[in-house]
Amino acid sequence: MASSALSRLANLQRHFHPADSHWKGGNNNAGVGTIKISPDVSEALSHGRAVVALESTIISHGMPYPQNLETAKELEAIVRENGAVPATVAILDGVPCVGLSVEDLERLANLGTRAQKTARRDIAHVVATRGNGATTVSATMIFASMVGISVFVTGGIGGVHRHGENTMDISSDLTELGRTPIAVISAGVKSILDIPRTLEYLETQGVCVAAYKTNEFPAFFTETSGCKVPCRIDTPEDCARLIDVNMKLKLGTGILIAVPIPKEHSASGSLIESAIQRALKEAREKRITGNAETPFLLARVNELTGGASLASNIALVKNNVLVGAKIAVSLALLQEQSNKGDAPSE
Repeated sequence: MASSALSRLANLQRHFHPADSHWKGGNNNAGVGTIKISPDVSEALSHGRAVVALESTIISHGMPYPQNLETAKELEAIVRENGAVPATVAILDGVPCVGLSVEDLERLANLGTRAQKTARRDIAHVVATRGNGATTVSATMIFASMVGISVFVTGGIGGVHRHGENTMDISSDLTELGRTPIAVISAGVKSILDIPRTLEYLETQGVCVAAYKTNEFPAFFTETSGCKVPCRIDTPEDCARLIDVNMKLKLGTGILIAVPIPKEHSASGSLIESAIQRALKEAREKRITGNAETPFLLARVNELTGGASLASNIALVKNNVLVGAKIAVSLALLQEQSNKGDAPSE
């Protein structure tokens, strides 16, 4: 594990109470400042093994029960099968959790949209009210980075919404990438968004945007968007080196690694775009805005495509998790070798 991650873990360990499996950071008033790390995740972090963070809004807001629970279990299984430890992140009863038990996953899946969709701005309120929060990309990045996890996998990140130049509707995922040093593996940005403007905003934030095995930024449900990327990486080892250098240079920004959806699961671009345009029109007519807009649009697009978009969504997330696990394993190996090289000779 990199020295910075070890330092963060050491700071957390000073407040660790084995009896309740909580890692304390900050004051202990009514549990505020507590982060709970599951035993397998804490052990993996302590020994420098590969860990992959996963968000929880895909469970609560991404699909209905029991499909959401089945998908959550499948994603964690893919991480484990490829040599890493999954760390699904959520806030339960006001406690941020990094790594969920099967019971926790089932609880969150049953809560569904009754769990609050939690981005950076919502964290303090959900914790203070001892609520249940499903973490979005930005909130998951924060908690994962806080405990020393370097790789986080999601389906697609948020971005600049279409007509965002007028509405100023820009996801906090983008500013989080500009301030939190973690690698985010995704299939690009959600298809309902403005890809060129999102890439421009990421450039302004100083975020390294790389595409995996392609020169073009993927468009979530399809492999191409017409937008070139400044950085191409072709192997998990290349990704690991990029992440390691970003951390060692202490640039303070995240990395977005965009993985194209597999060809066999790629949806028809014209079909998806037609559904998106109709869903956007309906959202405007119903005055659906803010963090309610994305779930509405994704659900409506799925209805309009006869379930094709949800099937593609699940397929691309599984592929992202497969790639992310391989990257995390390569990064752990690279850092282990680096630490051995830095060790003083006998």
